[in-house]
Amino acid sequence: MDKCKQDAGVFTPQINRKRCEGKADCVVICPYNVFELDILPPEDRTDLGTMARLKGFMHGWKQAFAVNADACRACGLCVSACPEKAITLVRR
Repeated sequence: MDKCKQDAGVFTPQINRKRCEGKADCVVICPYNVFELDILPPEDRTDLGTMARLKGFMHGWKQAFAVNADACRACGLCVSACPEKAITLVRR
């Protein structure tokens, strides 16, 4: 991919659990299969505020997870594709 800005593993995607609604745009657009959808475990829901818990419940607790974060090359496609603006790229 010529849009990639870094070697794999320099940046990692961070997902804001209060924003993610599990719509899978990041899963679809990522050329390196960094993301998967899964269910947010109950122990990870405790720090969410009331609105985030309500949103999570309404979406069946589905959220994106960066299961292959080491493959991220900082192209930024996931950041721009996320309708909730839940993803940021952070230098390791």
